[in-house]
Amino acid sequence: MPSSVISKIEYDDLSSRLRIIFVSGSIYDYLNVPLSIYNAMKRSGSKGTYLNQHIKGNYAFKKIS
Repeated sequence: MPSSVISKIEYDDLSSRLRIIFVSGSIYDYLNVPLSIYNAMKRSGSKGTYLNQHIKGNYAFKKIS
């Protein structure tokens, strides 16, 4: 299901990095995210809600742009 706030999500298996690209153009990398969390986010009905409930506050992040 498309998201109104998230444009794209990417996952790097080697580094366990989850990249969130927002519709606004902001990019955040969440670090040490298990593959199971990425897969659950892909399956979720609301990517933004999943991000807020399961990722923000639980994983370190870096703002890229």
